[in-house]
Amino acid sequence: MAKKRVIVVCPGRGSYTRETSNYLSGLKPDISSHIISFDKKRESENLTRISELDKNNFRSKIHMTGENASPLIYACSVKDFMLIDKTKYDIVAICGNSMGWYIALALGGAITFDKGYDLIQTMGTLTQNHGSGGQIIYPIINDEWQIDIEKKELVLKEIENSNSFISIYLGGYIVIGGDQNSLDRLLKKLPRNDKYPFQIPFHSAFHTSLLSGVVATAQSSFNRNIFNRPSIPLVDGRGNIWSPWSTNKSELYNYTLGHQIIKPYNFSASIEVALKEFCPDNIILLGPGNTLGGPVAQVLIDHNWNDLKAKSEFVQNQAENPFVLSMGIDEQRGIVM
Repeated sequence: MAKKRVIVVCPGRGSYTRETSNYLSGLKPDISSHIISFDKKRESENLTRISELDKNNFRSKIHMTGENASPLIYACSVKDFMLIDKTKYDIVAICGNSMGWYIALALGGAITFDKGYDLIQTMGTLTQNHGSGGQIIYPIINDEWQIDIEKKELVLKEIENSNSFISIYLGGYIVIGGDQNSLDRLLKKLPRNDKYPFQIPFHSAFHTSLLSGVVATAQSSFNRNIFNRPSIPLVDGRGNIWSPWSTNKSELYNYTLGHQIIKPYNFSASIEVALKEFCPDNIILLGPGNTLGGPVAQVLIDHNWNDLKAKSEFVQNQAENPFVLSMGIDEQRGIVM
């Protein structure tokens, strides 16, 4: 039987929650060896081991900070990636949301798993200690997950009026970055929509100019030679493809430790390009959790992928023959393994 072509999508910050505790339990030896290596690095830095964080009762002030959340999410994604049955699935491209770009670099072979930990730990700590501002998330879709043009235009106008920035294009949501005064104005100005506008706790103004002070420190922390050409094509936060055959390693370094830190991350474009360029049979979402399930579906609907036009159709299709396979959902995890 021919392998199914799949795109793998890596999660960003906020994906490890109370519901995903103990995600790293029952590891196979080949996966456990990586977690042990990460734990040794944590111990050398006087930080709580990832395996202990995962076992401990979830506390937002501990588990959601950059220095803990970032490597914890990375470890969970490494586990899921290694559990994908490679005899059934041919991974044709990898992309990620925000911090998920760093995970994609490691899983795609552009950096080693150990250097992936170093990069993710360093960036999580840097943005925690030296980042500024925060992020708000707000929907620009209707109840059927179709883009509402009027709502989108209103949000973009309020972003401009408040002197804040687009941080992430996230399917049917816009993540807004800014200093706290700007965000406070938006929290009052944007129309209430269920729990939105919602300020994401423990986040700085990622992917905006407010993080420009982090760039020099990040670049001084890593040598360009840690980057290689990926073994699997990567799609970045602009929709650019980094190919195993043509990647310029210096440009990959500059993008990762420069451009994407201070410029908007277009997750929607990365999914669109991955779909249209690699034509997958399925999309596999790595855990922890399933935070990207909705945004990915909203991109599918926006581009009428597989003639998909609405949330109700997506839900029905997922029940009958799922196109999106989330490893954070037990039933779908079983299909992937």
